Amino acid sequence: MTELQLDMTGFAYGGAAIGHDKKGRLVFVQGAIPGERVRVSVTQDKGRYLHADLLAVIKPSKNRIQPRCPHFGLCSGCHYQHMDYQLQLRAKRDVVHDQLQRIGNLRKVTVRPVLPSPIPYAYAVEADLSRTEDGKLGYWSSKQRQVIPIKDCPILEPRLLALLQDIDLDLPGMRKLTLRAGSEEDLLAALEVDGIEPPELEVDFPVSVAIVLPDRNAASLIGDPFLIQEVKGHRFRVSPGCFFQPNIAAAELLIGVLLTYSKLNGTETVIEAYAGVGMLTAFLADRAQKVLAIEVNEDAAADFVANLSHTDHVSLYQGLVEEILPAINTRADLMVVNPGREGLTVPVIKSIADLRPRRLVYVSSEVGTVARDAKGLSRVGFRLLEVQPIDMMPQTYRIDTVSLWVRK
Repeated sequence: MTELQLDMTGFAYGGAAIGHDKKGRLVFVQGAIPGERVRVSVTQDKGRYLHADLLAVIKPSKNRIQPRCPHFGLCSGCHYQHMDYQLQLRAKRDVVHDQLQRIGNLRKVTVRPVLPSPIPYAYAVEADLSRTEDGKLGYWSSKQRQVIPIKDCPILEPRLLALLQDIDLDLPGMRKLTLRAGSEEDLLAALEVDGIEPPELEVDFPVSVAIVLPDRNAASLIGDPFLIQEVKGHRFRVSPGCFFQPNIAAAELLIGVLLTYSKLNGTETVIEAYAGVGMLTAFLADRAQKVLAIEVNEDAAADFVANLSHTDHVSLYQGLVEEILPAINTRADLMVVNPGREGLTVPVIKSIADLRPRRLVYVSSEVGTVARDAKGLSRVGFRLLEVQPIDMMPQTYRIDTVSLWVRK
C-alpha cells in the first residue's frame, strides 16, 4: 500500500479533488479540498492517473466543515458535505468550465455563476433505495462495494425521511424502491422487482404503492397511481417511473432560466423533445403560439395529456425522438431539448439542424454529455452563447445546466 502526501489543486467531475504525485500524474481523492495538504493511500494505479483514499488532512482548508450526515464518506449519495455551500457552488462552476473546455473544445464560453438551491438540505422529494444483504433499505457504498443500511439522510424532505424510518419491507425479489413526496402531502412508494408479477402487500400508513415494470411504465398496487407536484402555480400529475425534478424550489429557478433564454412573445412555434410529464411544456405554452412536444414513455405521455389538458395549442407525439423529429415539417422558432444523461444522438442532432430553429435551449443534468454534444451541434451550425448552471442537488457533485444556442 503506497502512501503519499499531496497538495490538492482543483476539482474533478465526480466529487473528487485532484493533486499530482512526484511523476506529475493526476491523483483523485474523495473528501479532499483544493488548497489542502493531505496524506493519502493509493487504491488504484491506472498508469497515467491514480485513485487514493484520504487518510489525514495535514493542512485543512478554511472551507472545510463538519458533515451533517453520519453516513457521509461511506454512503455514495453525497460528495460535498465536508465543504461549505459557497465552495460547493464554485466547485460546480469550475467543473462545468472544465468539461466544456476539455471535452467540447469550447474555450470562450460564458458560464454564469451557479444558481444556488434555495434550500441546501432537506430538499429532495425523491429517494432511490436498494436492499442490503440482510433485507434492510439503504444506499450504495462505492467504498464498501455494497448497499449499506440508512436511517438518516439530511438531504431528504422531512416527510420522506420519516417514511424511510418507518417503512418495513420483506420483499426478497426487490431490486429498487423509490419513495416520493408530493405537494399535497401525498406519498408514493414505487417498487422494482425481479419479474413482472406484483407482490402481495399491506400498508398501515397513508402511502400509495406501485410496481414499476422494466419498460418504466407502472401498475398501481395500493392507492393512487400517481402523485401531484406543484411548480410556480402549475400542478403536475407524475406517475411512478416518470422523471420529475427532485428539488422543487430549484426547479422554479430552472423554469426562470428557460423562459429568459427562450425570449417568447406569444407568436412563436416551439418544438420540445423529451417532454416527460410536461413540466417545461406548461411554461413554454404560456408564452408561445404553438408547442409540439415529443415523449416516448407511455405513462409520461398520459401524464402530459392530463397536465396540459387546459391548452388547445399544444400537440404531443408519442414515440422515439429519433423517429418523430425527422417527420415534423413545421418550422420552429425555438427548440427545447431535455434528454436523459445519455444526451443527444447523432440522428437527433441532424434533425435539429434540418429544422433550423433560430434558438436552441438545451436542459441537462449531465454536463459531460452537453460538452460532448457541443461538438455535434457546432458541426451542424449552432454556436453556444451561454451556460447557466443550477444547483438542483446540493451536497452532491451533480450539476444541472441550461445552455443557449443560436444558429451561426
